[in-house]
Amino acid sequence: MWGKILGALFGLAIFRIPGLILGVMIGHWFDQTYSQKFEQNGGFSGLFNENPDEQALFRYTTFSTMGHIAKAAGVVTQAHIQQALHFMAQLDLSPEQQKEAQAAFRDGKLVSFPLRQQLQLFYQVYRRRKEVLQLFLEIQISTACLQGKMADGQYQLLQQVAGYLNVSSVQLDRLLQAYGTQSRQQQGTSKLKINDAYRVLGVDSTINETGLKRAYRKLMSQHHPDKLMAQGVPAEMLEIAKQRTQDIQAAYELIKRQRSK
Repeated sequence: MWGKILGALFGLAIFRIPGLILGVMIGHWFDQTYSQKFEQNGGFSGLFNENPDEQALFRYTTFSTMGHIAKAAGVVTQAHIQQALHFMAQLDLSPEQQKEAQAAFRDGKLVSFPLRQQLQLFYQVYRRRKEVLQLFLEIQISTACLQGKMADGQYQLLQQVAGYLNVSSVQLDRLLQAYGTQSRQQQGTSKLKINDAYRVLGVDSTINETGLKRAYRKLMSQHHPDKLMAQGVPAEMLEIAKQRTQDIQAAYELIKRQRSK
């Protein structure tokens, strides 16, 4: 039915009565051929919905890779398991989603887990959405930086993960520095210091005001929840982006206070 209605309206608007007739004919063909699939996808509202398959891929790849990185430490400790459970609780997953996340984490712990194939599939879907790829990598770094420590095997694995996502080793190291700082703060072992603030923003202390503001705005834009949701990040994962923006904001404000003295 929608095909006939839209076809008639567009045809009438462009070619008057002849267009109306032609539009109804084309719309009828559309209804016969695609109407069922169109309705199954939610009609016009479906045009604005995120792809649920992409969201499922994001969830599974996130938790399975977390399990693989935890295993790269040599053995998955109780601390790694608790961190994963805490992360799941923090995301406010539904009971069904928690079961799926736990199953994905267990899959990732297997020696036979096909990490490269999984991340290649993930990259093919999200390759044009760099902010999503960075958020995914940040989540994995937080797993490796558990308690401020990282095994050599985990660092090597993170390099592989970054490579599969086409993220440079320089960018990876900057993210690692930022998350190493944040991990220590979360454990209460250190307060945010000025040098740490620059690391969180991924800039050098010699940067000028214009460059500092540009770096800050870029990071805030990359982690904006609305932007990430529009790019296919599941809604529950946005909590990670919100926390990251808080860290970026705190670092930027510390630097501004320090420079104003």
